[in-house]
Amino acid sequence: MKSSGLGELEAVLAVARHRSFRAAATELGMSTSALSHAVAALEARIGVRLFNRTTRSVSLSEAGVQFVDSVAPALSTIRVAIEQAGSFRDTPSGTLRINASTGAARQVMPLFIEFLQRYPEMKLDLVTEGRLIDIVAEGFDAGIRLTETVPQEMIAVPFGDRQRFAVVGSPAYFVQQKPPRTPADLNAHRCIRSRMPSGAIYQWEFERHGETLRIDGKGALTLDEPGLMLVAARAGIGLAYLTEWNVAADLEAGTLVRVLDDWTPPLDGLCLYYPGRRHVPAGLRALIDIIREHTDARRARHQRTSA
Repeated sequence: MKSSGLGELEAVLAVARHRSFRAAATELGMSTSALSHAVAALEARIGVRLFNRTTRSVSLSEAGVQFVDSVAPALSTIRVAIEQAGSFRDTPSGTLRINASTGAARQVMPLFIEFLQRYPEMKLDLVTEGRLIDIVAEGFDAGIRLTETVPQEMIAVPFGDRQRFAVVGSPAYFVQQKPPRTPADLNAHRCIRSRMPSGAIYQWEFERHGETLRIDGKGALTLDEPGLMLVAARAGIGLAYLTEWNVAADLEAGTLVRVLDDWTPPLDGLCLYYPGRRHVPAGLRALIDIIREHTDARRARHQRTSA
């Protein structure tokens, strides 16, 4: 039997992760047909079917489960060996896969641009989604999220300023409604509700003088994307609960007005995180260095300002 190529093994593991040939092809940067041919060629070579396929679903066969369980650790070891050998290059190269929330990705995009400009042989594959995933199981090198949501076993590299949430509404809305003075007053207001990736409705969180509250605001509109919430808030549909980063431009322009400012204390900001038990690829180390450079520069500016 001829030995199978690493590309075929990567193809099988990608399909096993996603349970989808289309999603796996997108991850690997190849066509769905090419991926299907690669998997079929490996199945023909070893003489067993690794996947059960229907028009609507893809699942591992019994042989496929055993094959993936055996191959995945070995292929991970090979990747590490390749990455370690590549770390002796003067300039990092390869592909860095990062998973982030949409809001986090927008905030860190200037650093990503600088990273690609500084290291032209690197490629960056950024996947944005609301749900918090297992970055190791999903084949990512790192993730970017709010610090409080990062799993404890991960190594976290903080960057950016601390985050605060803001309750905002349009000037036209407050012509009709008296601004709330306490979170309890929100019961008399129309709130633009936020649905989390899990499907649950997010309860607005408040804190002042050691008192913490969670408010399940009532309203006619429920959304799951901050940009849409901004559009609705500007139109006077109701009050929105968003990060300061999302609403800063509107507050400065006067298209939105902030209320309950003293009830939203700062939270830990964003961080890049990655598994500690793995070899850190040269490209990821380079990105971490850029993040730390910007963090140190920002701290120095703050110290000069406060001096």
